[in-house]
Amino acid sequence: MAETKQFRAIKGTRDILPPDSALWNWFEQTAREVFESYNFGEIRTPIFEETGLFARSIGAETDVVNKEMYGFGSPDTEEISAFVGFLNNEQVWTADYGLLRGFYGVARKFQERLKTLVHADEFPKGANLKLAEQLDLSLSIISHVLSQNPATGGLIGKLADKDAEEVRRAVASAQVLSRGVEYPQSMSLRPEATAGICRAYIEHGMHVRPGNVKLYLMGPMFRRERPQKGRYRQFYQVDAEVLGPSDAPGIDAELIEMLLVLFRRVGLVKTKLYVNSIGDKNCRPAYVEKLREALRGVKERLGTDSQRRIETNPLRVLDSKVAEEQEIIATLPKISEHLCDACREHFSQLKQELSLRGIQYEENWRLVRGLDYYTRTTFEVTAEGLGSQNAVCGGGRYDGLVEMLGGPPTKGIGFAIGTDRAILSIEELGAAPKPQALGVYVAWMGKAAYPAAVEIARKLREAGIAVELPAEEMKFKKSLGLADRLGARYALILGEDEVASRMYTLKRLADAEQKKLAEAELLEYLESERRSG
Repeated sequence: MAETKQFRAIKGTRDILPPDSALWNWFEQTAREVFESYNFGEIRTPIFEETGLFARSIGAETDVVNKEMYGFGSPDTEEISAFVGFLNNEQVWTADYGLLRGFYGVARKFQERLKTLVHADEFPKGANLKLAEQLDLSLSIISHVLSQNPATGGLIGKLADKDAEEVRRAVASAQVLSRGVEYPQSMSLRPEATAGICRAYIEHGMHVRPGNVKLYLMGPMFRRERPQKGRYRQFYQVDAEVLGPSDAPGIDAELIEMLLVLFRRVGLVKTKLYVNSIGDKNCRPAYVEKLREALRGVKERLGTDSQRRIETNPLRVLDSKVAEEQEIIATLPKISEHLCDACREHFSQLKQELSLRGIQYEENWRLVRGLDYYTRTTFEVTAEGLGSQNAVCGGGRYDGLVEMLGGPPTKGIGFAIGTDRAILSIEELGAAPKPQALGVYVAWMGKAAYPAAVEIARKLREAGIAVELPAEEMKFKKSLGLADRLGARYALILGEDEVASRMYTLKRLADAEQKKLAEAELLEYLESERRSG
């Protein structure tokens, strides 16, 4: 017998079990209701995309792309690349008899694999199909050459002129075609949602829709981070984005308002909103260089990560949580002092829009966000109950990202709520709703009562009442004991006497009060109880 093994969830992942899953469903459903009241519609994108989409949008030098993404490519990529290398190497074609025969065997196996991949649509046909055709020609020429059975040594020099010219032509043709080979795509599990949403916006021509396109997405994201409280390698986000022709500060303010409405609705009242502006392409580059220069002057006093970011992404140093670096960071140039007039005016109007909505906020000049695509408005919400890593939501404006990904000129702003952290904070604050109790446990006795039990259970479920119907008959005391352990509110007692009289005995388990009801009365009573909570 095979050795048994107990499997466990992979580090950084976890199972969400009942009744916790009900809390998650409640949070997500509340988000849907709030977002849709602001005219947002749900979008569902694949959980994996081309790696290049994230590298281009998030930034090739960010920690997310460099360290944290779960990437994978087709296992055929290296095989195809190696074979194309063979085709490009004239020495293979002019080698001795033994080497060429070995190459012929490898090429024949690759030929079948390449045809399978092309016809299975594993990657674009195009040049690969031509490469497959060229491979057929090349193999036929090699077969002919081998049939001449020359002695050891270079082959071309020992072949007739006609055969040697065919080999040269095959090499040249293969080299041209191999330069156009389209390799299987490298893919990555999504580390965030915005890039995929922008890709879908472009791909489906959503820019022609009237007004702003307002989208929300819920689902898992993936980053190879060090697991800690509220942070997992498979984590969940609730994401909202506004894409369209305008960058009016009122759009930013309304998005933030919607976010805070959701937090109030789910009981996250002990939160704090931070806002900042990180400028745009007209003013941020000059600030980044000024910041980089200042950081170079204190480089030796910074940690390894911050030292590395000086050259790759100096804004991220401002986001450092290392205690020893805080005094140094406090002396660095502030982006607020280097905004261009347009960005300064945009930020001023945003603050006016927030005040108009009665939204309290605090300016935080160090709030830069971790992804390259942000521009102008950035914001973050922190919540109690999460320790030092207390950010529960972050977002900002990313004008120009859609264009960078090949789309039309588009303005954009969005946020992502860390669902894991939000729910943890809700639980810490005691704001989580109580799990809905099982409504009715059907305690049936006697074979004659079973058909009636099945029928009444169906009718109660159609009325929206949760029902547990045991599949096997149990003794009365045992049945009621199970109903109590399951947390049922009522036990519906159904024996042969109840079937004969068509009167049901309903027992409230909290105080043992029971009453006899006809079917219509039973349904009306339980529906009324359900509606009243």
